[in-house]
Amino acid sequence: MSRSCDPAAPPPPVTADDLDRAVQLSVAVLRRAPVEAWQERAGALEWNCWETVEHLSDDLFAYAAQLGPRKPPLDGNVPFVWEPRRPGGPANAVHADRAAGPAGLLQVLEASGALLVAMVRTTPPEVRAHHVFGVSDAEGFAAMGVVETLVHTHDLVQGMGLTWDPPAELCVRGLARLFPDAPGGAAPWPTLLWATGRAELPDHPRRTAWRWDARVRR
Repeated sequence: MSRSCDPAAPPPPVTADDLDRAVQLSVAVLRRAPVEAWQERAGALEWNCWETVEHLSDDLFAYAAQLGPRKPPLDGNVPFVWEPRRPGGPANAVHADRAAGPAGLLQVLEASGALLVAMVRTTPPEVRAHHVFGVSDAEGFAAMGVVETLVHTHDLVQGMGLTWDPPAELCVRGLARLFPDAPGGAAPWPTLLWATGRAELPDHPRRTAWRWDARVRR
């Protein structure tokens, strides 16, 4: 039985191992996608599945980059150039070589995830870095990476004919860290989908706007 989102004891912090697990589970599912699915639209997003994996890879890379400088910026992003490859496409610094095919694209995702995993493992807990949703710490960036991976994999499988049911404990930890005001009483995964504007919950209609709270609270 799934745990609810309001357990008696607070969940443990999000760790580098949690992030690595989320990325590896995502890659394992996406490896099963048929070749023709990569040009399908990813769920309710305006991007196709290939672009969505590039966007997810870029998110993970960007979070690692924010923690990278000896003195991380507190008022803006590390100034990489983020730009789309087409009008309406995701504005990324990371783009995969299409000649490498889906296997190469998933290597890009796995490598970007590994960069963030490494930064979370090695960044001292007192370090802070900018995020548009609140100055955060390494655990916060790990949580952001976990949530990005879980929900964008959800978007992707909708265009691929695959299923995705991530571990409840990853959802619980991501919710506790980034969505502390999320309603309790429902299973963790549907609640995370609700929190990120992707589903309804009983007595809680689907959100039309949302943001997480990346600020440090521990």
